[in-house]
Amino acid sequence: MPEAALVAPGRLRWLWLALAHLSLGLALLGVFLPGLPTTEFVLLAAWAASRSSPCLSQWLEHHRLLGPPLRDWRNGGVIARRRKWLASLSMALAFAVATITLRHWPSLLGIGLGMLCGALWIWSRPERRP
Repeated sequence: MPEAALVAPGRLRWLWLALAHLSLGLALLGVFLPGLPTTEFVLLAAWAASRSSPCLSQWLEHHRLLGPPLRDWRNGGVIARRRKWLASLSMALAFAVATITLRHWPSLLGIGLGMLCGALWIWSRPERRP
């Protein structure tokens, strides 16, 4: 299907564009705030941009840092081993900060289980394109 056919018409297009920009902003915050995911927001931004702005979609696709993992994801759900390690270390750091700052053990348990599920899912993805 041609990429232009995926662009939403009218008002819906502006909703997807707003979502793309909001997701990019949250992804940028996620770089600096432990516990706030970055990858998920970049993926959401790329998805929303593909439905609203071919220009923004192309910019993301050809970005020096964001482009390669986006292309890998689109071509088989691939996550490179280096990125898996970075994600796992980031989750471990965020959990360490949570254990220092939180005293409510049910919250810590929920955070830990959520991060464990996320890490297991990440490590279950292929590391190379088929």
